[in-house]
Amino acid sequence: MQVAWGADSRHSTNAISERFVSPPRSLGLTPKRAPIKESTMRVLVIEDDPDVNHVVALFLREEGYSVDTAKDGEEGLYKATAWNYDAVLLDVMLPKLDGWKVLTELRRAKKTPVLMLTARDAVPDRVRGLNSGADDYLVKPFELSELGARVKALIRRAAGQPQPIIKIGNVEVNTTTRTVTLDGAVAPLTAKEYALLEFLTLHRGELVTRMAIYDHLFDETDDTLSNLLDVYVSNLRRKLRHDLIETRRGQGYMIHEEVLAADG
Repeated sequence: MQVAWGADSRHSTNAISERFVSPPRSLGLTPKRAPIKESTMRVLVIEDDPDVNHVVALFLREEGYSVDTAKDGEEGLYKATAWNYDAVLLDVMLPKLDGWKVLTELRRAKKTPVLMLTARDAVPDRVRGLNSGADDYLVKPFELSELGARVKALIRRAAGQPQPIIKIGNVEVNTTTRTVTLDGAVAPLTAKEYALLEFLTLHRGELVTRMAIYDHLFDETDDTLSNLLDVYVSNLRRKLRHDLIETRRGQGYMIHEEVLAADG
């Protein structure tokens, strides 16, 4: 994907940097970009400012996330409750329904990790957010690198995996570098194979349905629903371990805790 920053771009460098982040050049948003990484986890960005919404979503996609967006509180609450997200980035000052109300309603239905984004840096505001059920709080202006690190930490903690490295016997998954090693040697996984493996390892010991995998690896603009999932599983077994992933016919997939313990 290419991103053009210049005088003729409505998402001007100065407008963005003055309002919430450091200049795009420091974020790697140069005129020519490498292809966006394929998705690992699904994130919802609820932000009414079009520039902020655009740049945050762009950054997260380049970090490998599937990203859905909403531009007001009502739309954001609908999406946050209708789909299963790994994290929600929620602005406080939203039209139709403010961030506090969105958070309150969301917490009645789901435990999705929420990172509040706001220009209000007073201690009472931060305390209110955390006490209302937010998992973290980031004050504008902020560095997108810090935002990315906080999102990764939120997802790991929610999955009960606070450390970035997950060991599966002789297989090691590094969620920070997005690499996998087998007996210390880097395994040649494709982006989608890595995405699937990371999701299953974060939920090891649980049966993960095919629909849950589709929900987390693809965003609302992607209609990819096919038997390619079976191909990815087969490839992971061939490249790593044949007993790594169990298939439950008609249900989904699982990495067992007891397999980890036995081989660890």
